Amino acid sequence: MGFLKALFGGNQTPEEKQEKENKKKFDILKYDGIRAMRIGKLTYAIKCFEEATALQEDIETMQHQADAYVRVNRMDDARKMMERMTELSPEQPHLFLLLANLCYMQEDYASMNEACQKAIKLNDSDASTYFISAKANIGLGNGIQAIAMLTKAIMLNDEFIEAYQLRAEVLWAMRQYKDANEDIEKLLCMNPEDENALLLKAEILATSGEDANALKLIEQVLALNPFNEKAYLLKGSYFLSKQAFDEAIAVYDEALEIAPNFAQAYHERGRVKLAKGDKEGSMEDMKRAIELSPENGANISGEYNNYDQQKNIPF
Repeated sequence: MGFLKALFGGNQTPEEKQEKENKKKFDILKYDGIRAMRIGKLTYAIKCFEEATALQEDIETMQHQADAYVRVNRMDDARKMMERMTELSPEQPHLFLLLANLCYMQEDYASMNEACQKAIKLNDSDASTYFISAKANIGLGNGIQAIAMLTKAIMLNDEFIEAYQLRAEVLWAMRQYKDANEDIEKLLCMNPEDENALLLKAEILATSGEDANALKLIEQVLALNPFNEKAYLLKGSYFLSKQAFDEAIAVYDEALEIAPNFAQAYHERGRVKLAKGDKEGSMEDMKRAIELSPENGANISGEYNNYDQQKNIPF
């Protein structure tokens, strides 16, 4: 008789029954939330996850909940959730990396780097952790430390393309052109059609006064990929540096034919028009740039003398 009671739950206390019921409810809410996420029903998914984690702080469910928050731009809620996850499972380095990536989205580079360092203490052989730490240090304006982190990442993975690319970019920004070029050549050995490496090499050549060779590389990238937006910006910059205003405008016209919502192309074309004396045309382009990218409106003006302050414009 006791065996039958145990088998059918006859000996369960009220607390045990409630725990069993909560577990069943948790499972339903969790998987309803996952299914809702898959079909894009984010509001309902969040509701399910919030009710589920109120019953049980399960790391996997909390991760889904944080992801849903990010997708609806509830970044502070996602941050709180991820911080709670690291408190519950402080031995899992990947949770600190998730937190670091969220801090990156929030441009909180100090907290991002702190999370990376905690992940490194738990696992010092993951190249991606050093790479993310390097990005944090770039945000903090610490180029030397960024290079150190990227070098460590490359030592752990000598085919880490993104690490070579980022290290080259940092070295270029620090005017260490020779060292930057070594990384670029490594990238081009791995992939001769690496668009990012070719464009960075073009920037270095332009900085060194080799404008014609830089233009050849830019043209090579556009032949490989006519949708490469950065290549159009660099090509337009080349013609602007020569005061070839009509040619520069033609470049931006071509870019906008391919990508009609390319805000920076409107911005740069507006600058060229202003330099040419077309104030009305410049104003129209600047207005369109702000409409397409209102978050960058504070950086968009008709001041031609601000042109050389733009990033990645070496000519």
